[in-house]
Amino acid sequence: MSLFDNNSDPNINLLPHDGTVNYYGKILTKDEADRFQQALLNTIQWRNDEAVIFGKKILTKRKVAWYGDEEFKYTYSKTTKTALPWTAELLELKKICEAETGEIFNSCLLNLYHSGDEGMAWHSDAEKDLMKNGAIGSMSLGAERKFAFKHKSTGEKIELMLEHGSLLVMKDETQTFWLHRLPPTKKVSEPRINLTFRTIQNIS
Repeated sequence: MSLFDNNSDPNINLLPHDGTVNYYGKILTKDEADRFQQALLNTIQWRNDEAVIFGKKILTKRKVAWYGDEEFKYTYSKTTKTALPWTAELLELKKICEAETGEIFNSCLLNLYHSGDEGMAWHSDAEKDLMKNGAIGSMSLGAERKFAFKHKSTGEKIELMLEHGSLLVMKDETQTFWLHRLPPTKKVSEPRINLTFRTIQNIS
């Protein structure tokens, strides 16, 4: 099901069952979103992401960064990251996200997609370090991109467009039953920053 008209009522669950996804639409003005995007491009310690596939280390074109309240360890794709201390802009965005959702987050994984050529394959954010069934607040800055969900058993799909300055929240059993992805596209040439505010519970 396509939701390209983007119903931005946060009280509506975009998933038909087995989880909860709420789209808040644009929670920042264009000027605010532009300002934050430029600040994050300049101040975040971006690094090419790493993954270990069949025992071989792969570097992605997409860049990532990991920040948090403490030096949290976060392991995914068989690599471990240690959280950096919050920047002023990240703390401001975290407070905005928490005020909108009523949730409390202690960390943020950022992704920088330089153009539509870069995306993310089907996956779930269900690593053991994350609070089980906890909320993930996903903020988008920059290019508008399609985002998709697919049910692990039924194959049902939900698609929507994530706008500049918008917020999407995934929670409850979403990561258990649904995959999500950011499909690549030749139609987009501008960069996009995605901030996923999370809660780490297994503190090492």
